[in-house]
This record gives sequence, structure tokens and C-alpha cells, in this order.
Amino acid sequence: MTEYMQDTSVTLAPYATKAAQTRGRLISEAPSESRTEFQRDRDRIIHSGGFRKLRNKTQVFIENEGDYYRTRLTHTLEVSQISRTIARALGLNEDLTDAIALAHDLGHTPFGHAGEWALDEMMKPYGGFSHNEQSFRILTVLEKRYLDFDGLNLTWETLEGIAKHNGPLLPEKPGESLPKSIADFNVRFDLELNRFAGPEAQVAALSDEIAYNTHDIDDGYRAGFFDFADLKDLPLFGPILEDILRHHGKAEKDRIMHAVVRQVIGTMVTDMLDTTRTALATLKPEDVEAIHKAKEPVVRFSFAMQQHMRTIREFLKQHMYWHSKVNRVCAKSERIVKDMFTFLMENPNCLPNEWFEQVRGREMEELHKARIIADYIAGMTDRYAVQEYRRMFSAETML
Repeated sequence: MTEYMQDTSVTLAPYATKAAQTRGRLISEAPSESRTEFQRDRDRIIHSGGFRKLRNKTQVFIENEGDYYRTRLTHTLEVSQISRTIARALGLNEDLTDAIALAHDLGHTPFGHAGEWALDEMMKPYGGFSHNEQSFRILTVLEKRYLDFDGLNLTWETLEGIAKHNGPLLPEKPGESLPKSIADFNVRFDLELNRFAGPEAQVAALSDEIAYNTHDIDDGYRAGFFDFADLKDLPLFGPILEDILRHHGKAEKDRIMHAVVRQVIGTMVTDMLDTTRTALATLKPEDVEAIHKAKEPVVRFSFAMQQHMRTIREFLKQHMYWHSKVNRVCAKSERIVKDMFTFLMENPNCLPNEWFEQVRGREMEELHKARIIADYIAGMTDRYAVQEYRRMFSAETML
């Protein structure tokens, strides 16, 4: 059966990843009568516990600071929307792109990157911690929803895309090793970690950049960290803002900001599409294997847009990510994560019963104990982490 995109009048490009040609799942399953394999992957991710928790996990602002700011879930949905738009325009597999986009941040800790930095520091003696590896652990080990396997038993293409959406997964320095969870799984189901992921994963990765670079500007503006005057010299935002003010200067400022963000996203997407189409015309891939074998990503921004992205990220660091208000919250968040990790390493019997059962009898195996505790803390929402911290350390909360 010919595989179609959502608009059934347009077929997939020759270099798209075809669900009918999937390399399958680690554990074989009967095919669905109503969905492609990549649709099944997407649906399993959406129904996972890890996905639901994203609603109450930090993007930049702690979840309870305000109703407007992005959470990890709304960020993920924005990445999904942008990536599906680009996939369709390029004739790629929209369902696979969506699955990878929806799963890419499942492994984030409570309190955003502050929580991740803290957990990584505590886990340094035990191999470290990264949200990318944790996402993979959730999908292959930690989800306990099915009768016949742990994890979600996703297709090779989805797992490969999640593991390598930022490029081939190789140690950065001599003597370094691959993330253990991915390395262990790769022995059982070879994800070809030395090659680039398919085009759908590449689209999801750059859609992530588009989403956070634009919505962080929006959230930072609404939090009062900067105003229109601060944006006037910023690439993309400055010229677009100036043009909108010229034609709609009397409009409400919030409406103007919405218009700026929409146009910046459109500009970034157009740049990616134009640059990628040029790369495809040069490579002339006859199938998806040609993209896997390429010496560089096929989906990419122009050099000028890459420079703009760097400038925007530096602006956000100076005006938002390193702002004293954010620093104070980050410092508190790191303390919560570190204190909980230390307490549970010393008192593993204080873990919830279902978690302690994974440690019982192996309390002296520090690596195993640390990994279980890291899984437990990483899976917390912001709200639950604060509650657990109070239960552990507040004399007023004895139970």
C-alpha cells in the first residue's frame, strides 16, 4: 500500500523514511490494521506517563510562576507543530517527525536545565546524567505499560532518530564512552550510532532550535526582562519589530509581540526549507539511506541564519537565562535536587516502596542505587519535587 502524507494528494519524497519499510521493533509485534508503525509510535509516546509529566516541568520559568509561560509540554507541542509543517513541505514522513519531536524532551528533570545540571553533578561518579540519555531510558526501560516488555518498544527509526537527532552519537574525546543506556541497548538493536539520523530526526532537531529561540524571547519579554528597545538591534527580531511598528504602531504591545514571534518563526522555517532544498539538490538522494550515509546533515540553516541563532542565544543568556531572578530560582532548584539525591543515597529505604524494591538487597551497589535514585528524581514534576523535599527535610511535614 502506498504511504501518504496527511494531505493524501501528495506522496512522500523518495528520500523520506517509509513506515512500510521499517526495520521493525526489538520485540516483534503484529501490525496495526488502522495505523502505520510510526503512527503507533507517536500514539504510544503521547499516552506515556513521561509525556503527561511534561505539563508540570520547567522550560525556563518554574511551573508555578505564572500561567502564561511555556512549560516543557507546551514547548514540546510547539516543536511538534513546527516540525510537522517542515516535514510536509519537504515531503518527509510527518508521523515519524512528530514522534521524534514529541519524545525529544521526555527525559528532562524537574526545574529544567538547573535540575539537569544538579543531577549531572551528583551523578558524575556514576557516569553522569543527561536528559537525552534519560529520554532514551524512558522509552526503552522505564515506562511500564505493556504486558510483554518494558519501555514502549518503538520502531528502529524512531529510536534511532531520538538517539541521534543532534548528529552521530560518538564520544567527543578519546577515552570517553557512549551513554550507557544507549550503548547497552545498541548491543541488542544496532542503531548505527556512527551515521547521521534520517531527515525526519534532523527536522525535529532544528525545529527545537526554532521553538526555544522564539518562545524564550516571547516569555522573557512578558516577564519584563527586556522591552522593545532591547530587541531593536537583535537579528530577525529587530527588523521585523521595526516594520510592524511602522505599520501598526498604535496596536497593543502584546499583539505586536505575537506578530513579531510569528514572523520570526516563519523566517526561520523558510530559511531552513530553502537551505535544505539546495542541499537535497546537490546530494540527489534516491532513498533515505543516502541521507544516512551523507557526510553532513542535509537539513540545515544557512550560514547567516546560524549566526543569527548564536546571537539570539547570547542575547537570551545575558538578558534572561543569567538574570538574577532566574539565578535565584535555579540555585534553589539545584539545592533541592542535590539534597534529595544525597539524602536518598544515604537512606535508600526512604524511597517510595516500588522504587526501594529495585534497590532492596543491593544497597551497597553504589552505581545501581545511584541510577535508580536518578531515575526517581528525574521523573518528578516541579511540584512533586518541592513536595518531596519538604517531606524529607521539613519537621512540620512528618508524613
